[in-house]
Amino acid sequence: MHKADSNAIEIAPSDTALNRAITRALRRLGPFLMLMYVVSFLDRANIGYAKQALQASAGISERMYALGAGLFFISYSLCGFPSNLILHRVGAKVWIAFLMVSWGAVSMATMFVNGGSMFYGLRLLLGVTEAGFFPGIIYYLTCWFPARVRGQILGVFYLGVPLALIIGGPLSGALLDLPVNGSLQGWQWMFLVEGSLAVGLGIFAYLYLDDRPADARWLSDDHRRALQDELTREEQRRRSTGPSDLLPMLRDRRVLRFLLIYFLIQMSTYGAVFYLPTEVSALLHRPVGLTVGLVSTVPWLVALIAVYLLPRVGDRLRKHRQLAALTLLAAGCASLVFPTAGPYIGLAALSVAVSGFIAVQPLFWTLPTGYLVDRAAAGGIALIGMGNLGGFLAPNVKVWADEYFASPRAGLYLLAAITLLNAWIIATTRDRASERSAA
Repeated sequence: MHKADSNAIEIAPSDTALNRAITRALRRLGPFLMLMYVVSFLDRANIGYAKQALQASAGISERMYALGAGLFFISYSLCGFPSNLILHRVGAKVWIAFLMVSWGAVSMATMFVNGGSMFYGLRLLLGVTEAGFFPGIIYYLTCWFPARVRGQILGVFYLGVPLALIIGGPLSGALLDLPVNGSLQGWQWMFLVEGSLAVGLGIFAYLYLDDRPADARWLSDDHRRALQDELTREEQRRRSTGPSDLLPMLRDRRVLRFLLIYFLIQMSTYGAVFYLPTEVSALLHRPVGLTVGLVSTVPWLVALIAVYLLPRVGDRLRKHRQLAALTLLAAGCASLVFPTAGPYIGLAALSVAVSGFIAVQPLFWTLPTGYLVDRAAAGGIALIGMGNLGGFLAPNVKVWADEYFASPRAGLYLLAAITLLNAWIIATTRDRASERSAA
């Protein structure tokens, strides 16, 4: 393995034009797609920072918050499949730009929440408008980057999650701490400012993105041809090992197993995301605000390192599945520790858990993207993305377990057990077709 330059992803020795095309594509698309994911994740996770303010200002109870936070994932999961089929038909630049402008407008409208019904409705609508973004980008990356470097580009894209929460913690906390200005409170400014970022970025995305390498004027003819030829050869190899149309994909047991794994990953992830500010608040014995927002960035700083390094290790060793299982094992064990540990050990364990939940995802996505092709890839990625329903179940399962066992830690322990179960499922999964495709 070698690097084309100090900023490039690692590429196996091959044709110089192909190496340069991949490096150029990474430089142009990687940072922008990561920025889009930052804004996307910020708009779905900022509800965690608004939790206490919504309870005080809009009368949102603990149960109402858990339901509203989770309702997003019902519409999000159900609408991803048709959205990705539309993207496959009309192209990424048009559809992704439309989605970003739409969900930004809905996020801004959350500033007007005045009760449970409006809270539920806007969370459902946010799920509808944001549903196609993530599976659309995963499919889009298969149109641009060969499988042998896809773990690394997925890792670059997933940097958007910890960055969103590193930036989002202080930003959301500072906006929450703003003094009342006219009729707007701090939490209303938070939704207004952060939603407007998605609208502006969506407009720019339409001008900036190209659907495929063949459309990219910023690549030379030789670079376009080398990259497109490599992607075509890879697609032909995948057609011999995995489904390429919708009906065979829907009957494929391996796809259903991928769906289960991703569902459990999302339960772990959003069990942490939605309650991380609350857990840090409890560790510090302070209300959620700027201080808690700043300390809440620590787990995401650690996750930033993990999500950058682990997919590169996975690509180098060609052991994505095994590394994903080990990552979840570490995260599950750390999840058992932090609820009863002191502030310093608790924060360290929380950092390990959160890092594992995020870093395992680019490792996981190398498996289905190395197996599915054409319409089956567009539909299958979105079908697997329905595992985001785990984000609906996680907060509600936590509330149920806390109440049933009369312990504020019961829900956290249950989510930790689910993480350990998922580590075992991944470790016992066999996906030889995907591994051959990535080789």
